[in-house]
Amino acid sequence: MLTQEKANRLADEWVESWNSHDLDRIMRHYSDEVEFISPFAVKLLGDPSGIVRGKEALKSYFSKGLAAYPDLKFHVHKILPGLRSFTVYYESVNNLMAAEVMEVNDQDKISRVLAHYAPK
Repeated sequence: MLTQEKANRLADEWVESWNSHDLDRIMRHYSDEVEFISPFAVKLLGDPSGIVRGKEALKSYFSKGLAAYPDLKFHVHKILPGLRSFTVYYESVNNLMAAEVMEVNDQDKISRVLAHYAPK
């Protein structure tokens, strides 16, 4: 189980990297075999599955996202620890409330993401 302290550390580093818009820094949080599932992937990639597999594909997707949302800034509301995962509840782009469930591997790299969004 992740402690609250460890979940806070992982989430804080994750948010700081996103708010920096530094793609290489963002990518340090993800495993090579990551699976990312998001409604934004449907929109930005035109793929109805919304699934991005692998670190290189995810890097390309995130690059498109950063270009599409140059003013991106995340504001965290809550971090919830789990057994091998944590959830970050935050304010995302376009005033959307977001919750990302992130599974982590033994190296504390994010291996799977389930992203959820709702209007504020």
